[in-house]
Amino acid sequence: MLKVIRNALAGLLALTASLASAEPQQITVFAAASLRDALSEVGDAWQRETGHTLRYSFAGSSTLARQVELGAPADLVILANAAWMDHLDAREAIEAESRLSLLSNRMVLIAPAGAETRDPEQDISQTIRQRMEDGRMAMALVDAVPAGIYGKAALQSLGLWDAVASKVAQTDNVRAALALVALGEAPLGIVYASDLLAEPRVQALHTFDPERHPAILYPAALVAGHDSPVTTELLAYLNSPIAKEIFLRHGFADPPQ
Repeated sequence: MLKVIRNALAGLLALTASLASAEPQQITVFAAASLRDALSEVGDAWQRETGHTLRYSFAGSSTLARQVELGAPADLVILANAAWMDHLDAREAIEAESRLSLLSNRMVLIAPAGAETRDPEQDISQTIRQRMEDGRMAMALVDAVPAGIYGKAALQSLGLWDAVASKVAQTDNVRAALALVALGEAPLGIVYASDLLAEPRVQALHTFDPERHPAILYPAALVAGHDSPVTTELLAYLNSPIAKEIFLRHGFADPPQ
């Protein structure tokens, strides 16, 4: 009889655990600011499908990486720079085996939508020199935020950085740089192609040759100690064809093989 009771209790505990795991959960995602619109749409689809809920924290990748390193309550992190994910990996702040390259992007030179369109006879260097005579260029932090790092590398490759460095208006993240141009407070800016699609008040003047800056990668990983079935399912969903279709529609690209 005692054995029967023990077996029944074990079965009840297993059933209770199963029901608990099926209950809706809230997952916290730390993500690069450039992902705001696309990831929100992907997340909405996942929430409708699973019944779980997502809470987001969008910021520059450097800020997010430091927060995760210090133990911020994140379950999953998506950055816009592999070096910052390497930083977290080296400190065992992520589940290394969960890491994957999720997306890529392109860098574009933008201007306010009402500004004069570019001269098709001008190359990117000529456009920058001409339009920065009396203005500033909006960029994310050039030594910390990925969009700023990529943009600075591209300008250095073109031999322009020394000439424009003193006129760069640096912002905490790429969306803030986008806003400066959209509001007409800067005649030029360097942002991601995906940001361009999110803001109708700006126009693209040039797309930077990807050979002029490091490869743009968006690595994603589970935060250390947060590899639950639900977070693992979410990460897989972000890399699924359904999610990729949404990301690509928002101007992102598949990562290079």
